[in-house]
Amino acid sequence: MLKQTEGSKAVAEAVALCRPEVICAYPISPQTHIVEALGEMVKSGDLPNCEFINVESEFAAMSVAIGSSAAGARSYTATASQGLLFMVEAVYNASGLGLPIVMTVANRAIGAPINIWNDHSDSLSQRDSGWMQLFAETNQEALDLHIQAFRLAEELSMPIMVCMDGFILTHAFERVDIPTQAQVDAYLPPFDPRQSLDPSEPVSIGAMVGPEAFMEVKYLAHAKQMQALELIPQLAAEFKQIFGRESGGLVRTYCIEDADTIIIAMGSILGTIKDTVDEMREKGHKIGVLGIISYRPFPLAQVRAALVNCKRFLVLEKSLAVGMGGIVATDVRMAVTGTGIKGFTAIAGLGGRSIPKASLHKLFRLAEKEDLQPVTFVDLDWDAVNKQLERERQTRHSGPIAENILHDKGIVSAKFG
Repeated sequence: MLKQTEGSKAVAEAVALCRPEVICAYPISPQTHIVEALGEMVKSGDLPNCEFINVESEFAAMSVAIGSSAAGARSYTATASQGLLFMVEAVYNASGLGLPIVMTVANRAIGAPINIWNDHSDSLSQRDSGWMQLFAETNQEALDLHIQAFRLAEELSMPIMVCMDGFILTHAFERVDIPTQAQVDAYLPPFDPRQSLDPSEPVSIGAMVGPEAFMEVKYLAHAKQMQALELIPQLAAEFKQIFGRESGGLVRTYCIEDADTIIIAMGSILGTIKDTVDEMREKGHKIGVLGIISYRPFPLAQVRAALVNCKRFLVLEKSLAVGMGGIVATDVRMAVTGTGIKGFTAIAGLGGRSIPKASLHKLFRLAEKEDLQPVTFVDLDWDAVNKQLERERQTRHSGPIAENILHDKGIVSAKFG
C-alpha cells in the first residue's frame, strides 16, 4: 500500500509487521518517533502479543533486549548517538552471546561538542562490536531492510543494526510502499530461536570464559558474519520475489560500466551524489557510484569487483577517524590491494553540515584530475581553523576550541581564553 508518511513511522510499521514480542524503549532524538509509534500500536492493540517496556536508560534498553532475546522472544530496540555509546557494554554482550536482536540506529553525531545532527560517527564507532550493520539510502529501503534484518539476525543468531540517517530520513515525509501482513509473514517465519533459556534445563550464559575458549568464541562470531556475505544477497533476492522490488543486498552500483572515477558512499547522501553524477555524465564525464549497504560484514569481493575497471575512486565519508582520516576508505583500500587503483578520501557532512551539489561537482572534478590530498575535508572553514591554531601558538591559555570558533563566527558573544 502506497503511503505518504514520515520515515520513523514507516520503520515503526515495518517493525510491527515483523511481530516483535518485546520492544525496549528509551527515547533519544532522532529515533524517538519510531518507539513512540510502536508504543501507540501496542497500547491500541494494533500490535498484539508484544510487551512494550519503558526503561530508564539506553543501557537498560539493551540489557532488557538481551534478557528477552535469551528467553526466546523476538526483540527490538532503537537508539542514536550518545545513547548507543551509553549501551556499549551491553552491545558487546549481545553479540558475544549470539542473540538475534534488531536495533535501529538513527545515525547522529557524537560529542563533544554536543551535536544532535546527522553523521555516521555513532554506528561506525561500533564497527568492531560484532553487530552486523546495514545502511539505508531511502526511507523505502529503511523499511525494507528492517524486514530483512529480522530474517538475517534470526537465521544466524546474531544482532544487527539497521542504520538510517537521523532527521534526513527519520523525519522526512516520503511515499513508501507498506507491505501487507501476509507478505511479511511469507518472508519472515515465526521466531524459532537457535538458543533460548529453559527452566527445565537451566544453564548459565555470559559466564567467565578463559583463554582456552575465548578465541574460538570470537572466531565463530566472525565466521557468522562471513556466512552473512552469502546470505544477505539470497535474502534480498527472495525479498524481491515476494515484495516485487529490489532492496537490500551488499552493494548497489550506478553508472559504473564505463566509469574511470567511482564515488563510494553510504546512506542518504547517495541520492545527492547520483544527481551530481547524472549532471556530470551529461557533460561527458565518465563517473559512477558505488553504494555500500552492508558495512558489517564488509563486502570486500563485491567492492573489488565493482572497482576493477576504474582508474580511481573517492570515498565520501560522513565520519572521521581522528588521527587517521577515513574509516570506510580503509576497508575499501583493503578490497583493492594490489590492483594499483588510486584512492582518495573526502570527509563531509560532519555534525549535519550540508553537502551541496556545488561542492560535490568541485570535489568530483578534482578527483578526476587526481588533484586531491589523500584526505580532503569538504567545505572546511580554514580561516576558523587557522585562527584557532594561531591563538594556541600565541597563548598557553587559549580556552575551549568549540566556544572559540563559535565566538569567531559571531554565533556566541562570550569570549574564552
